[in-house]
Amino acid sequence: MTPESIVTIGKDALYVTIMLILVLLIPALVVGLLVSVFQAATQINEATLSFVPKLIVMMLVLVMAGPWMLRILVTYTHNLIESIPQLIG
Repeated sequence: MTPESIVTIGKDALYVTIMLILVLLIPALVVGLLVSVFQAATQINEATLSFVPKLIVMMLVLVMAGPWMLRILVTYTHNLIESIPQLIG
């Protein structure tokens, strides 16, 4: 096991993690921004007004992108487990 292989495994893990997080984070940020603009325009300062739309959007994104996210995780894990013999010997 060389330092390069460890760095490659770490790099791939970070790439997969960031890719999966951004799928959920970007829609939540957009909805939060839109709700904040709406709250600023109407001067409604209700905490649940920003929480509920984000929760709904996150659930919709998970339903729509969930199979893709699971496929990415399974592929990464499969490749990682298959590379164990090469890493050991």
